[in-house]
Amino acid sequence: MARRPSSLSLFVLIVLITMTPPAWSDWRPALDGARLIGTGEFSWFGLRLYTARVWSAGAVQDWQQPFALELIYHRALSRDTLVQASLDEIHRLAAQPLAADTEARWTKTMQEAFVDVRPGMRITGLYLPGRGCRFYVDGQLSREIADPAFAQAFFAIWLDPRARDPQLRQQLLGLAGNP
Repeated sequence: MARRPSSLSLFVLIVLITMTPPAWSDWRPALDGARLIGTGEFSWFGLRLYTARVWSAGAVQDWQQPFALELIYHRALSRDTLVQASLDEIHRLAAQPLAADTEARWTKTMQEAFVDVRPGMRITGLYLPGRGCRFYVDGQLSREIADPAFAQAFFAIWLDPRARDPQLRQQLLGLAGNP
């Protein structure tokens, strides 16, 4: 004879279900009809650091189309390393030096959005034209940033014509053969 669950068991189950993170916290619902545009690998001095993928419902060749940039890490990297590398590239690509208050705000924003990564972790940035961006860590919303200038400066690291790795840029934009 099967036992019926107790009232306490049902209560615990209901609490666990309501405490589970919502499925909508993932980036995919924000990009209805998104498809993989391009993918590539980023290596530094022969060390494979991450696989990058760009997802979008349309072509990602201007800053008017929302898209997601997904980075799947193959090496452990600290949050501080990720923030500093991002800042270095933002500085390199900037038309003029960043104002001190802007740099401080963007540094704080990235410190709050990023985490120490280990192999297999995934950080996805969702670019929202004219609004800013969102960062997801392993599918969970980490931070929403209502700063369009930051969003464009950040994603330019991979998508600007002067990106450090032109071949990776071409692959992400679907303009070159992907591995």
